[in-house]
Amino acid sequence: MELHNLQPAVGSNKKKRRIGRGPGSGKGGTSTRGHKGAKSRSGYKNKVGFEGGQMPLQRRLPKTGFKNINRVEYKAINVNVLEALASQNNLEKITVADLMQAGLVRKGQLVKILGVGSLSHKLEVEANAFSKTAEATITAAGGSIAKV
Repeated sequence: MELHNLQPAVGSNKKKRRIGRGPGSGKGGTSTRGHKGAKSRSGYKNKVGFEGGQMPLQRRLPKTGFKNINRVEYKAINVNVLEALASQNNLEKITVADLMQAGLVRKGQLVKILGVGSLSHKLEVEANAFSKTAEATITAAGGSIAKV
């Protein structure tokens, strides 16, 4: 086998069907488009959501909801999660970087500490926001908070 005698596999290349080339081709006349209607005409383009002139679904349904463009979304982490993380890794100070390393937060996410659970030892916690109960729990255990 050499480059000059390479050929495609048998049956892999088919001839293109030539439509609209007279009655002898078997595909003349309407050229497989049928009679009348938008689909038979040249320039027809199927539009997304078009239902043949019937009022489309996206226009029949009412508009609902409101999207606040000023919303700030936080990743919520509870105090009991911080307690578990600190005991596993022998940490005295927990930062957003530690939470990222543990796989609890993705890069660029804002973190809010919530107050579910309790602390057995003091922790220094750095996060973007704290709930009042989380703040109280951390300070009651002798720890401190820092907003980043």
